[in-house]
Amino acid sequence: MLKVYGTSMSRAGRALWAAEELGLKFEHIPTGIGEAGSRKPDYLKINPNGHVPAIDDDGTIIWESMAINLYLAEKYGKAPFWPSKVQDRGHAYQWSFWGMTETEQHLLAILANRMFLPKEQRDEQAAVNGVNALKAPFKVLDDHLKNRPYLLGNDFTIADLNVASVLLLATLVGLDTSATPAAKAWLEKCLARDSQQKTRAYK
Repeated sequence: MLKVYGTSMSRAGRALWAAEELGLKFEHIPTGIGEAGSRKPDYLKINPNGHVPAIDDDGTIIWESMAINLYLAEKYGKAPFWPSKVQDRGHAYQWSFWGMTETEQHLLAILANRMFLPKEQRDEQAAVNGVNALKAPFKVLDDHLKNRPYLLGNDFTIADLNVASVLLLATLVGLDTSATPAAKAWLEKCLARDSQQKTRAYK
């Protein structure tokens, strides 16, 4: 049986979301971050980097959240969730990595400096810089979504799940996305899916 290590309040949330969206039977193994969880010797045998998530799919161990999701979608998904055309799969990879490289670091900077770090360690300018840095990628996303309901066309795919799982952080930090209404509506639609709602129960 598939085992998913992590919690919904980490990058493991996107792996749990993918497993729910695919309707998979899996065992959730709660694994926190740090010495009490992902740095324990037993877990380091699974992911020597000491990070979550990781999966054990009947002996196949994979870490890195986007790799996990693309693997699960390819192995267990069907079209349209896992695209049948290689061109569309290329775009699924493109958007998945875009979410990580163009937006996540800025969202994490806002999250850290407005919510997670002790008040004396917060740097409001770093948070402001993160907000400003997100304007360009959100415009790219908004322009792309103006004439289509989802990233690859008419259907919700692994690309949407992966990008929305990153941009979920925007809702946590209260980012104002009113300047990009198509992206805002798309994100709200993705996060309202039953599979995402179920994911939040995995602590």
